[in-house]
Amino acid sequence: METELVSQRLAELGNQTRLAIFKLLVRAGPDGLVVGEIQGRLNVPASTLSHHLARLGRAGLIEQRRASRNLHCFARHDVMNGLVEFLTAECCLGFGDEQRRGDAG
Repeated sequence: METELVSQRLAELGNQTRLAIFKLLVRAGPDGLVVGEIQGRLNVPASTLSHHLARLGRAGLIEQRRASRNLHCFARHDVMNGLVEFLTAECCLGFGDEQRRGDAG
């Protein structure tokens, strides 16, 4: 995953409301939630919720599917797992001799 994309996705999750929405959708699992249920659980005004859902969608963190009159929202677990993998990929690898000597660029 590219650093720029990771940075954009993490920035979107840096907003308290968007993070709460994303966590709620992660908790809901593969069934997701309809927009009205998200609104009810988080007590977010409809226009505000719409704005935050759009931003999460543009960042690729959630997916939305319309079923009749209902708009279902789903966390993209593959994207979430990719973010975690990106953040932990170099865990405990050390820095090598170059950086210990101060040669790292």
